Amino acid sequence: MAVELYRIDDRFIHGQVIVGWGQPMRLGFIVLVDDEVAASEWEQELYAMAVPPEVELIFSTVEDAIRRLPAWALDARPGMLLTGDVDTMRRLTEGTPNIRDVNVGGIHHRAGRVQRLRYVFLSPEEERALLSMEERGVRVTARDVPSARAIPLGILLSGEGTE
Repeated sequence: MAVELYRIDDRFIHGQVIVGWGQPMRLGFIVLVDDEVAASEWEQELYAMAVPPEVELIFSTVEDAIRRLPAWALDARPGMLLTGDVDTMRRLTEGTPNIRDVNVGGIHHRAGRVQRLRYVFLSPEEERALLSMEERGVRVTARDVPSARAIPLGILLSGEGTE
């Protein structure tokens, strides 16, 4: 089983992640990778409230996640690894060959970002980071829920996938 989904979602843990993805995947664990959240006890408590008791929630820095990915790969339970931004996922993919697929799940509007899908807004820097992941052999697709069609990065960036 191991980590079955590597997802970028700037809201981290919310209903779509827990119900939409977590239940069909029968998640046993979620790894939330964010250097700031890993250092903030109150933020960890806040996110933990949204996770069912049968799902283990692990908080990690990027550096620690790179070191622990081989162990998570051996876990018999299905898992999900979440980052809140493109750059964190880029750093993870550069630090380990274990990540082969990345799901762009939700990156919302902010100054300097262009809408690519209803649920994806990207800055030029974020687009370059996603392209660099793909150039290194990581398959990058956008999909908000499991039942939706996975949109390849080329279509996402071209704007052809706009709903």
